[in-house]
Amino acid sequence: MNIKISERAMNIKPTPTLTISSLAKEMLSNGINVVNFGVGEPDFNTPDYIKEEAKKAIDDNFTKYTKSAGINELRAAISLKLKRDNNLTCNPNDILVSPGAKASIVFILMAICDPGDEVLIPIPYWVSYPSQVVIAGAEPVIVPTKRENDFKITTAQLEKKITSRSKVLILNSPNNPTGTVYSKNELEKIGEFCLKHNILIISDEIYEKLIYDNEKHISIASVSEEILEITVLINGVSKAYAMTGWRLGYSAGPTEVIRRASIIQSHTTSCVNSMTQKATVVALSEGDGNVEKMRKEFEQRRNFLIETLNNLENIECMKPKGAFYAFPDVSYYLKNNKNGIKNSAELCEFLLKYFHVALVPGSAFGNDDYVRFSYANGMDSIKTGLERFEEGLKACLK
Repeated sequence: MNIKISERAMNIKPTPTLTISSLAKEMLSNGINVVNFGVGEPDFNTPDYIKEEAKKAIDDNFTKYTKSAGINELRAAISLKLKRDNNLTCNPNDILVSPGAKASIVFILMAICDPGDEVLIPIPYWVSYPSQVVIAGAEPVIVPTKRENDFKITTAQLEKKITSRSKVLILNSPNNPTGTVYSKNELEKIGEFCLKHNILIISDEIYEKLIYDNEKHISIASVSEEILEITVLINGVSKAYAMTGWRLGYSAGPTEVIRRASIIQSHTTSCVNSMTQKATVVALSEGDGNVEKMRKEFEQRRNFLIETLNNLENIECMKPKGAFYAFPDVSYYLKNNKNGIKNSAELCEFLLKYFHVALVPGSAFGNDDYVRFSYANGMDSIKTGLERFEEGLKACLK
């Protein structure tokens, strides 16, 4: 039998970050010492008080299906968190708990997009956004930004890309891969633009706890009541609480959008596993200082990484204000190398193959002149990886 794969599936490529990470892990398993700057996963362990709550849930036999949208206790905890941290008043019934923020975004897109609808995505973007839009049956519209504006989207840039089919804007602050953080004034302008053009905002705020230099995370939904009504906030516990493998994200937004997304989820993943939901209640409600300890460690790593990168010849890198990524410009080495390297993907392949340092090509984020570092690594690994990176850059010019 000749099985024909759908056009939708054929149009979706593997996620580059997980592909790079898998290749690096395969090399490690074969005895090759690879420094992996590829995956956005904290190297810290999940705090003990969170793990203990999950163990207790198992011991208490809290191991059955839950309601699709999430247990009431957790949605109430998320509602309190949104009020405490983001100055947002959100009814727990307007919150959907999903198996990771990726799933949260997909279910929201499926709830609001029809075939032919357009979703605006600023460059550089998180690698999965365009594919998630395609999965939902809509069309991704890529919106260029400028480096001199820290890659932040402006209303003028959005104006050039909107059409009568524009339905959604995906906004990510703090941003992956640049670490850019939007100010309240910038968010107000974007929000007013979306109000004017009847565009719903999906605000991905997964890195909100990882902010540096006394910057403050502001949710676009908190700017005004009117903007709140057109915003779906996306968040989760993977990054701030070192819970990547637990798989829990959530969305909060307009009642009917959340209700429809919850119905879609009920027919796909059913619910998030019950133990993770219980553990997340204490993650959001209690604390032992681990989140702040991790944030401070990331800030120290960032400072070292950015200073070292900017001291390398023909490398420029803006200083990220949030998340745990650096996005240096490597265009000089793409234009002047002697190894036939034509793009960022080939440069990353060269560096991994010959110098055993794993990076994600900028093309995965929509900008081929760059590569992405994750500094969710120990300082010793970062130092070793940077030495290899410098050696590799010099070698590609010979």
